[in-house]
Amino acid sequence: MSAPDPLDPLDPSAPLLRVEGLVKHFPIFKGFFRRQVGSVRAVDGLSFDLARGQTVAMVGESGCGKTTAGRAILRLVEPDAGHVYFRGHDLPAAPPETLRALRRHMQIIFQDPFSSLNPRQTIAQIVGRPLQLHGLAATEAEAEAQVKTLMEKVGLQASYSTRYPHEFSGGQRQRIGIARAVALRPDFIVCDEAVSALDVSVQAQVLNLLLDLKEELGLSYLFITHDLGVVKHLADEVVVLYLGQLCERTTTKALFSAPRHPYTQALLSAVPHPEPGRARKRVILRGDVPSPIAPPSGCRFHTRCPLAHPRCAAEAPAEHTVAPGHVVRCHLYDGNSAPVDILAGAPNGGR
Repeated sequence: MSAPDPLDPLDPSAPLLRVEGLVKHFPIFKGFFRRQVGSVRAVDGLSFDLARGQTVAMVGESGCGKTTAGRAILRLVEPDAGHVYFRGHDLPAAPPETLRALRRHMQIIFQDPFSSLNPRQTIAQIVGRPLQLHGLAATEAEAEAQVKTLMEKVGLQASYSTRYPHEFSGGQRQRIGIARAVALRPDFIVCDEAVSALDVSVQAQVLNLLLDLKEELGLSYLFITHDLGVVKHLADEVVVLYLGQLCERTTTKALFSAPRHPYTQALLSAVPHPEPGRARKRVILRGDVPSPIAPPSGCRFHTRCPLAHPRCAAEAPAEHTVAPGHVVRCHLYDGNSAPVDILAGAPNGGR
């Protein structure tokens, strides 16, 4: 049986994207002979699904592997192990011709709107060139006409297409990056901290633009961020990472109403309460985030977890389904689906 064509309609019962056991380590070399002395374990066994029309947010502290995971999914960096199924194709194993056909269906919006645009090209060239490379515009004039339409779609004047990146503000440049990402009519976009470099007022405008484009074009997003306020506004589901491993995966509603993993609870305790005069009880995690070069044994969070048991240092926890669609990687849920509250103290003699 031949593999499905990348342009064939997607089976509605199958996820648009399925990630299974994704691993990406970066080797560390030392000395004149470039001897490998270790590796940065950026992503270690990540798994999740993303349905068509859905937004999955990936959150965690800086250095937890979010950006590396996004780039490995797109094969902008080559994963070391695992599977990434997109439109039914395993991307790490896809031959070059299949990967090229799939490229236009998956795009990325970068964090820095200042360095992600070529300063020597006009906006018409930056946004229009991919249209010609993928056969969506036969001539340069046809590409320019499409670019003008895209500029208006992202809230900029069509006449701006003749300008250069340095003539725009940060928010306008990010709109141009969004125009470039949607130009090829993709199914899936990785938004890598797409609003973190912008002012708060501009962030809201860009987030609303992304939501509008999602509805209009039927897009699916993997939204990489450290801002849980953005997550609540934008995402359908959330994946929480710590030192390259999944801690918790569930719907946005369940995450904010009943977080299960102690790390997730600590992250949420730092989010300001929406009602004036009310505040959440803050959880201050002890110590620093360990190095991904030598992550802790057992549960990687045990060195900072207020509920850690001796078992946590010796044995890595498995993923436990504590409710439909709610997965937690924590020993506290071995055979237990009841919520464990980090603020209430450690059960069963934990310290």
